[in-house]
Amino acid sequence: MVPAPDSLIDVSKAIQLALAPVFLLTGIAGILNVIASRLARIIDRGRQLTEGRAADALPPRELRAQELRSLEQRRHYASIAITACTVAALLLCTVIVTLFIEVVLGFPLRWLIGALFAASTLALVVGLAFFLREVHLAMQTIHIAISRHE
Repeated sequence: MVPAPDSLIDVSKAIQLALAPVFLLTGIAGILNVIASRLARIIDRGRQLTEGRAADALPPRELRAQELRSLEQRRHYASIAITACTVAALLLCTVIVTLFIEVVLGFPLRWLIGALFAASTLALVVGLAFFLREVHLAMQTIHIAISRHE
């Protein structure tokens, strides 16, 4: 059965409307990649400090404990950032599905689409804020380590 011209136009309109959220999804995926890479480096450094075989390669005990505390905070912030950005991506996927449901089934869901998009944006803001906090904490830790070696 060939779809009626109006329904074909409606579907193409839905695809056009869904393109902006899809591009935003691509951006969120890039952010998640960066945060996950930072989290992996934090975990690697923590393992290096706790499982270090060469004692002379490790910093003194006091500095090691301080760095481990900082790494734990950074791990916590990165984890929250990943969770918030993932929630943002999931909400955005829900926006895309809801756009198609609205067009294909003809349900008036504009209020739901707006609410989901706002929630997605808020989750992304939270994720970016925690990512920024993790970066600032990393920079403070590096500054402290440099100043103690001078």
